Amino acid sequence: MSIRKYNSPRRTDSAAATRGAILSNAHTLFLARGYAGVTIGEIAEAARVAVPTVYTSVGNKPSILTELLKPALTEPAIADTLAAVEAADDPRAVVELTAEGTRLTHERHWDLVYGLFYRNPPGEPAVQAVLDKGADDYVQALTRVADRLVELGALRGDVSREEAVDLLWFHLGPHAWMTLVGERAWPFDRAQAWTARSACQALLKDH
Repeated sequence: MSIRKYNSPRRTDSAAATRGAILSNAHTLFLARGYAGVTIGEIAEAARVAVPTVYTSVGNKPSILTELLKPALTEPAIADTLAAVEAADDPRAVVELTAEGTRLTHERHWDLVYGLFYRNPPGEPAVQAVLDKGADDYVQALTRVADRLVELGALRGDVSREEAVDLLWFHLGPHAWMTLVGERAWPFDRAQAWTARSACQALLKDH
């Protein structure tokens, strides 16, 4: 006779609520004190759960931080932008769409990306591995943008495909947003317009 496993919706909802409370309070504490300044015990206290519950529900501090980072790395704007880029026939539109997509990705997760990872980066190897994977994915996305510009025959004669990727990274990569918006306090609209314009000037032969 087989034994049917019983799943309680109430128990599942409770576990999800507990996990959400842990992540939400960890997010708040990390931003307020920095990653190194927060303990698992303080996260547990803020979430009103026992310390072992934090470990069983989410994991250790690197696991918590990795979970907080996931929404930025899986931001739907990335896939939407690449789909729009591949459908665009105007090289200038390709660059402007990329500027808009990178702006949306940073803006939606700005408090975490700038407030924690850029200004006070955690030194945990496990977290750094996730960040490195995110940077690699970012470069791969910009490579697809460069490939679309190559397909359209839009690059300047002195700009190779490889250099186009580098220039896209310089103008539309994370450091551009961190510098202009974070360090120089530009509004996102202004930063998007400038990065798109400067990238077009650097890349496009008919700009």
